[in-house]
This record gives sequence, C-alpha cells and structure tokens, in this order.
Amino acid sequence: MNKALKLALAGAAALTVLSGCAGGKDKVNTNYIARDVSTLYMAAKDRLDRGQNKIAAELFDEVERQHPYSPWARRAQLMSAFSYYLAKDHNKSIQSAQRFLSIHPGNKDAPYAYYLISLNYYEQISDVTRDQKITQQALAALGEVMRRYPNTRYASDARLKVDLVNDHLAGKEMEIGRYYQRASNWLAATLRFREVVEKYQTTSHTAEALYRLTECYLALGIPAEAKKSAAVLGANYPGSEWYERAYKLTEKHSDLIAS
Repeated sequence: MNKALKLALAGAAALTVLSGCAGGKDKVNTNYIARDVSTLYMAAKDRLDRGQNKIAAELFDEVERQHPYSPWARRAQLMSAFSYYLAKDHNKSIQSAQRFLSIHPGNKDAPYAYYLISLNYYEQISDVTRDQKITQQALAALGEVMRRYPNTRYASDARLKVDLVNDHLAGKEMEIGRYYQRASNWLAATLRFREVVEKYQTTSHTAEALYRLTECYLALGIPAEAKKSAAVLGANYPGSEWYERAYKLTEKHSDLIAS
C-alpha cells in the first residue's frame, strides 16, 4: 500500500471515530487521543457543515489545545466562537472571540470577532419588562464595532442594530413611565418621558412620550410646560394619532393653559 493511500485511510478512520463519539446527545469526547491538526480541524468543519454546532465548537477548541502554535489554531479560535454562536451558547462564543482578540488584536479577522461579540449580546436582548443590562452591553459592543471599523460592512449593520437597540431602550423607559403615570406618580413619570424625548428622540416612541408629557404637566398643574410639549408634538408629528389626542386634551384644558 503506497504512502498516500495510507494517509488517506488514516484520516478517514480518524473522522469515523470522531463521528461516532457523539451518540444521540450532541456531545463528543475530544480528549481521548492526540490527532494531527488537519484531521482534527476537518473533523470540526465536518460537524459544523452537518449542523452539529456544539460538537464543532468543542473540536475547534481541541485544535487550539492540541496544536496551540499551529496556524490552524488561530483559525480554530474564531471558528469556535462562530460555532458557539450558532449553538446559541453566547457566553462561550464571547469568550472565544475575546480570546482571539487578546492573542491576535491586529489580525485581519479582528473586525469580525468584534462584530460576533456584538451579535451575541444583541441576540440576548430581552423584552422591555425585564432588566436591560444585556441591552446596554449590546449597545456598547455595537458602538465598539462602529468606532474601530467605521467603513466596514460590520459597522453598517451595527448602525442599523444600534437604532433598534435605542428603540428598545426607549420602549423600556416608556413602559416604566406609563407605570408611574397609572400610579399618579406624575413627577417620576415625567422624568421617564423626558428621557425618551431628550435621549431617544429619533425612535418610534418620541411622539407618545411628548403626549404623555402633556398629560403629566397638566396633572402637575404646569400648563405652560404642557403647552410646550403639545407644540413640539404638533411641529414634529402633525399627522400622528398622538398629536390629535394632545390637541383634544389641550382644547379641553384651554382655560387652564390660557391663564
């Protein structure tokens, strides 16, 4: 048997052994034997192609562990981060991408590593009724992509996602403000609605925030401020439902506002 055929059969046998380790539980034993770097990397790639993302990530990690000084190890770090991302193991994906950046900060794939970190945070954003710590982390990570690599396609996508994140954060402020308003805690509600108008003025919540401010200022007995909020609403959203409601509200309280 010639040497080339022996190598081919050895590689195929290694892949077969790797393929049989997972069973039905999407797990793999990667530590039982040392393997050459190309066979190990291709086994990980094979798992990724078959949609077995968690196994792929673990095998890419094993490439780095067994062959830390190989050029394949650098590639495997980023592939590990990507595989964990596909497996929705966001923490491990972030850790892998951060490790890649700590070792190879100037690598040509660094922009993608930063972008992958931001995606992991972005996809963990919860609804507005829950804590928004992850949302703030997503905003910071997306901002890092835009700051470091402003002319890349990653930055372009990050800008779109920042708009969505800001809209989400504004929605959280509105949710809290409406809660205070229902409790007749007008001052606390006003502070939340003002935050939306001042900090998130380009989001979809601004028109409602201005209307809610009009309501709150009238309830607080500050008609001049209510008039200002309604005027800003009319100038910027003249055809909106919220302006129509504000107009009717100010007409109803016209004596108070005029005084």
